[in-house]
Amino acid sequence: MTPPADPLVGSTLENRYRIDAPIARGGMSAVYVGVDLRLGRSVAVKVMDERYSSDPLFLRRFEFEARAVAGLKHPGLVAVYDQGIDNGTVFLVMELVEGGSLRELLRERGPMPPHAVTAVADPVLGGLGTAHAAGLVHRDVKPENVLISDRGEVKVADFGLVRAVAEAGVTSASVILGTAAYLSPEQVESGDADARSDVYSTGVMMFELLTGRTPFRGDTPLALAYQRLSYDVPAPGDVVDGVPEEFDEIVLRATERNPAERYLDGFDMQRALLAAADELDLPPFTVPAPRRSAERETMARMRGGSSPATPPAPAQKPHQHTRVQSQAAPIAPAHGTTPPPRTARELPTDPDDHATLRAAIWIGLVLAVALALGATAWWAGQTFLI
Repeated sequence: MTPPADPLVGSTLENRYRIDAPIARGGMSAVYVGVDLRLGRSVAVKVMDERYSSDPLFLRRFEFEARAVAGLKHPGLVAVYDQGIDNGTVFLVMELVEGGSLRELLRERGPMPPHAVTAVADPVLGGLGTAHAAGLVHRDVKPENVLISDRGEVKVADFGLVRAVAEAGVTSASVILGTAAYLSPEQVESGDADARSDVYSTGVMMFELLTGRTPFRGDTPLALAYQRLSYDVPAPGDVVDGVPEEFDEIVLRATERNPAERYLDGFDMQRALLAAADELDLPPFTVPAPRRSAERETMARMRGGSSPATPPAPAQKPHQHTRVQSQAAPIAPAHGTTPPPRTARELPTDPDDHATLRAAIWIGLVLAVALALGATAWWAGQTFLI
């Protein structure tokens, strides 16, 4: 059965933003690839569900949050360009990050060694710290809201949307469904959140990056959320082998049930992370974008291709911190395996590398046989002809 055509595709919002193709859809919103016709650049357009368009409280909060986030400047944040409402369509115009999400990368490659976790968490914490310094709280830090570009940039998206939805008259089960694994205890208990709530969620996300799973299990999102009121997040090293003690300590402090015992904000946690990376002398690394992602598939369809193109290698340039630079390689073992972390140098980078290795082995064997035959002929000549 052919799905119904999306009425927004092909339309133009405020006579400026043309909607070209959908990227993803959730309970609160849908994201599209679009074009800013005035400036001639590609953009991402997030269109909120129509049930929010008639809620004045949501519209006021949505506009306030969009203005506040648009004023933030940090490479670890997805830039917000514009927001508006056109004939009942509430939308946000953002930087188009060509690549994919951290969730898609985790599904594709599994858990990460500490140097790759540092390369992800450093810009995330820098972006969060910038927002925290401006009095803003994300409230929904999770792998789905962390984007990775083909150049290895790591950016936090969707600032302010959860608060706008939470304060609206319309409730959304999808907010809890998507966030239950990462909510802080105070968010579960009272709905309150501050910078330390984002720190807790980032600690849970780091746990998942290191182990390949979230720390709690539950039959329902509500049961999953309430577990953090009674149980502590375990140390990642208790779940998989090879996690440095320094990373265990960062995750444990970030996920303390008492907010007063956590890092104060994103910058405070970032300083601890970079100090641990320096102490462990972790190698620099650029996080590779996922090879298959919703954004990449959308762009492939728009270009008339049948499958997403292989992303180019990340640009060889330093990040804002010396620890996060350039070396894009497969990140870690598949889910369910627990060998010690390996550096990027030890990880195979491409299936073609294995073919090259096999060819080298065969050439070596042929040369060895040839040398053996030559040596035998020389010995026979010396023995029987003299």
